[in-house]
Amino acid sequence: MTLTFEDFPPGRYGTFGPRHVTRDEILAFAAEFDPQPMHLDEEAAGRSMLRGLSGSGWHLCSLMMRMMADGFITRAASLGSPGVDEVRWLSPLRPGDDLMLDVDVVEARTSKSRPNLGIVKFKCTVRNAKGEALCEMTSPILIERRTGAA
Repeated sequence: MTLTFEDFPPGRYGTFGPRHVTRDEILAFAAEFDPQPMHLDEEAAGRSMLRGLSGSGWHLCSLMMRMMADGFITRAASLGSPGVDEVRWLSPLRPGDDLMLDVDVVEARTSKSRPNLGIVKFKCTVRNAKGEALCEMTSPILIERRTGAA
């Protein structure tokens, strides 16, 4: 079943996960995409404000996107996103973290210029097993409406 705009009313949409994060994948991501000492070197990371090895915020965003894709986006009549309104990194991603993703629909409205689609604004929060919020993202996604809904 393809999810359409009408399947995303404002409110809690769902919780997805868990997704386990290993030290090796934190190091591999950092080596390729964000080679800063706090993401690559345990000793340097211990001296940083993060006080220990931590995953890149961009790694965390990539994990969030994967969890969104697995959770609902690949089943939705998504036409993509015009961008991200806000991303906030709140706490470090640590080796061994088990991540959960809370997804809320903040706003859902029909496009004025293209009434065959809707704009759904999602707020996604990644939490670790302790329930600590690690990252928040707010982003609109363009989603087709049901046939005949326009």
